[in-house]
Amino acid sequence: MQRMMLNDVAIDDTFAEAFGMRATGLILTADTERWAHQAAVTMTGFATSVIGCGCEAGIDRHLPPEETPDGRTGVRVLLFAVSTTELQKHLQIRVGQCVLTSPGSACYGDVGPADGEPLKLGSLLRYFGDGWQISKRFGGRQFWRIPVMDGEFVCEATTGLTKQAVGGGNLIILGRSRHNTLAAAEAAVEAINAVPDVILPFPGGIARSGSKIGSKYKALTAST
Repeated sequence: MQRMMLNDVAIDDTFAEAFGMRATGLILTADTERWAHQAAVTMTGFATSVIGCGCEAGIDRHLPPEETPDGRTGVRVLLFAVSTTELQKHLQIRVGQCVLTSPGSACYGDVGPADGEPLKLGSLLRYFGDGWQISKRFGGRQFWRIPVMDGEFVCEATTGLTKQAVGGGNLIILGRSRHNTLAAAEAAVEAINAVPDVILPFPGGIARSGSKIGSKYKALTAST
């Protein structure tokens, strides 16, 4: 085991779990930063672990108007799952229930060419328009305009996915008190949040209940 010292902190280079996952990215926009953020927070809620939530999701970063497809303020979110089927299921449910319903929102795919078949987005949600939905092509991309009470929900027809995503990476932080250990974890979260294409899906980016595989109780696949 190799060890390094940094700022009087001992760091052991041992191991960290990591496993392959499927992932996609979306850009959510709205009339104001508040509502773009709200759509993103709602969509990525209850998505800390595939063990109990079926997927893992979080906010990657906030985007200025010049970096979004429609020139409005936006938020980029990432969604991970263990299979393409699971990713498609949770994508459809979360966008349909959490973004379509959010005032002034729009939804755009933000992963390049799909690693395989693209995931369906607006091409499934368009049926909420009950026949009044309109298909539009712009810049080589297809969008659906779905009527809602405040105007229309613009949603890209599909989004790409990658089969090269990685989940489960972690840092285990040991300290002499909960206060000091939490402070170190918060500093780590702040540093990681500056890295693009990375999310920290647990509360505030921190998991205080690490899990081990298996349990004395047959109904559980993992325990603390």
